[in-house]
Amino acid sequence: MGNLVIIGAQWGDEGKGKIVDILAKDANIVVRYQGGSNAGHTVINERGTYIFHLIPSGILYRGTTCVIGNGVVVDPGALIEEMDRLQPLGIAFGKNFAVSQRAHMILPYHKAIDRASEQSKGSRKIGTTGG
Repeated sequence: MGNLVIIGAQWGDEGKGKIVDILAKDANIVVRYQGGSNAGHTVINERGTYIFHLIPSGILYRGTTCVIGNGVVVDPGALIEEMDRLQPLGIAFGKNFAVSQRAHMILPYHKAIDRASEQSKGSRKIGTTGG
């Protein structure tokens, strides 16, 4: 397979995860290039049902390396929780998984700033997930 990019034309819920799952069987590398853990997708295949938020669904296939790229916003706590949830389902993380050193990080203080900013707006709140 040559290089192939799956790009969403909407805000999600359009089947990107399913397409990546279908193509990942034959891919050497699957890279998530943007987004964060606030959304996700469910993959249902012959092995079972898997819920992903940060980790590329290509992790389901031996021989496929999965990378969280530099355009992804990584919440380290959410990443660890996701890995902990997937490992008992037989998903192994080792040389087949990497996180770009240039990936963006969201830390607890970022969430605290978002909540405080939203609360300070009173009736003019915009409705962030943290507010």
